[in-house]
Formats: sequence, structure tokens, C-alpha cells
Amino acid sequence: MDKTNQQFDYVIGICHDVFVKKMKDYGTAWRILRPKSVTDQIYIKAQRIRSIEEKGVAKIEEDSKAEFIGIVNYCSMALIQLELGPSEEELPTDITELKYNDNIKKAKDLMMDKNHDYGEAWRQMRISSYTDLILMKIKRIKQIEDNQGITIISEGVAANYLDMINYAIFGLIKLEFE
Repeated sequence: MDKTNQQFDYVIGICHDVFVKKMKDYGTAWRILRPKSVTDQIYIKAQRIRSIEEKGVAKIEEDSKAEFIGIVNYCSMALIQLELGPSEEELPTDITELKYNDNIKKAKDLMMDKNHDYGEAWRQMRISSYTDLILMKIKRIKQIEDNQGITIISEGVAANYLDMINYAIFGLIKLEFE
């Protein structure tokens, strides 16, 4: 599990770096997005990964790694939007980064707990399975959103975003280290 802990931190360092640099370029313009719109942005990224996996080639320069990074970062944004709601006001950089880091910590804690119980089964999975699981989670989120957030027995939207962060990180770990 030490290896997973280190690899998680390494790829999150990459995601965090991209998040901070884009925040410097664009501010927190994404704060205007409603949670449904953030879900759709994540869908676009996951669908592109699947398309690249199926076609075996990308015509746009960014590869699957960049899209997995985008999924991690958009999921954290989605969690922030769930907490604060959409706004036309910029969120201060320090608060945004603090909330981003808190979301990543929640995802990592969840991943470590699941790793304990499942014995790191994710390491035996294919990257394409992570893509499919992310797409499935998006469909679940859309259904919950269509039901105005009401669930009978299922996890809520936030739990699905945390799972997608972890699936994307698993993809990044495999792309980076294997």
C-alpha cells in the first residue's frame, strides 16, 4: 500500500499543478457552471478517452492522460459546486486550493479504505475498465440529477464524484508507471 500511496501522491501532484496553473490563467470562471454542466464536462472527457481507446489514435494533441487529469480536476470542481452552488463571483485562490485539496484527501482516504478491503484489485484491471466505470458513474449522476438529487438506497452524487477521482487516478498511475 506504500507504493499506491506514493503513486497516488505523485499523480495528484501533476493534477494539482495543472489545476493551479489553469486557475492562474482563467481564475475560477468554472464557478458559474451548474453541477449538471460540470457532469457534462466530465462526460466529454471520459467519452474522448473511450474514443481514443477504441480508435487507437487521437487527432487532437492531448492524450488520455490529459483527459484523466481533467476528470480528476473537474470532479473536484463538481464537489465544490455541490457545496457552494454556482456563482458569478470568483472564489479566492487560497480557498479554492484548500477545497480542492480537501476533496482529494477525501478521495484518497476512500481509496485507501477500499484498497484495504479489495486488496488493490484495481491493479489487475484494464485502463479501459476505469473509463467504462467513469462513464457508468456519470450515467448514475445524471439519473440522480434528473431525480433532483433524491435517492432511495444509493450513494449520492458526491460519492460518485469521489469514485471517479479514484478511477481516473488509477488510470493515471497505470499510464505513468506501467
